Amino acid sequence: MAAQPLPYALEVSPESALQFTITRDPPTNEEGDGASRCVMTLTHPGLTNQHLAFKVKTTQPRRYLVRPNQGIVAPGSSETISILLVDKDRQVLWSTYDRLGQSALDHSKDKFLVQSCVVSDEFASQFKNEPRVEGGQYKKELVEALTSMWNSATSGSSVPVFNKKLHVRHVVGAAAAAGGGSSSAGAAASAGGSLPATFQEGVEKRNNTEKMSPEQLYDEVASLRRKYDELVAFSVNLTAERDILNNTLEQTKRDLNREMASRTALEKQGLKMSRSKDKNSNKSGEGFSVKSLLIAVAISFLLAVKATNSGSIGVLKKVPVVGGMLGFKCCSKHKEMKSEAMDAREEL
Repeated sequence: MAAQPLPYALEVSPESALQFTITRDPPTNEEGDGASRCVMTLTHPGLTNQHLAFKVKTTQPRRYLVRPNQGIVAPGSSETISILLVDKDRQVLWSTYDRLGQSALDHSKDKFLVQSCVVSDEFASQFKNEPRVEGGQYKKELVEALTSMWNSATSGSSVPVFNKKLHVRHVVGAAAAAGGGSSSAGAAASAGGSLPATFQEGVEKRNNTEKMSPEQLYDEVASLRRKYDELVAFSVNLTAERDILNNTLEQTKRDLNREMASRTALEKQGLKMSRSKDKNSNKSGEGFSVKSLLIAVAISFLLAVKATNSGSIGVLKKVPVVGGMLGFKCCSKHKEMKSEAMDAREEL
């Protein structure tokens, strides 16, 4: 059983795909005559007496100019949507066709989405008998009202929304294809850069085969076979050069990594050696200072002893223990103190 049409769904024509004809030359005038454009028609099916709002979206908004991209359709009426391919992208698509042929345009990922939903009579009355600007667009206030309504409808509102997806096809017209066929073949032949010159000549003669005799055709096939072999040999040489360059690059990378590793190891080793030298110098400095101090004390003591014996200094004689140990003669005061101590001992 066929699915029942939805009362809030607009009829979209064409039903599945939008086709744009790609031309070599730009538009011939300011109105865009000769430009790559497509027309889409949205029709109210009449299954409801309410107005239907629509919105047209695309995956490539910078490539296509849609006018109008949103609006209101009354019961039993229709709306015509004009979709223009921007001239810059037309040139890109033509260049792709010129180099690679129609097969390069057959897998376009561009898509359009047509959405529709029911709106209240009060909301639709705002758009009744309203003049439109160029391209069928409403004035700014009505456009903002439509945008706000769609934001509400697509953000969890209870209003059901119909979605219709359409694919895009890019084709080249017959006249444009005939005019660009020879240049396409020449571009394909020269795309490889430094191809053999004989291969280029063979491509230029390809379109004259209908006027050749069987012998000429046989010679032409043999010539093409030789040119094909030359092309294969050229490709093999390119592949070999690529492999050589890749191997050289890998070897250079390995040498660079090895050099960086050895340099890092040397830097670490030099840092350790400098630290060990610093520690040894600190230790040797401390030991030298202690030894120097001991030697200085000993020399000073000996000099003091010598000076005391010579009588120039009497400091050590006044030291009771040290003076006796070294055999210095006691001074008079020391003798008196010693005799008093002996008398006191005898009395006891």
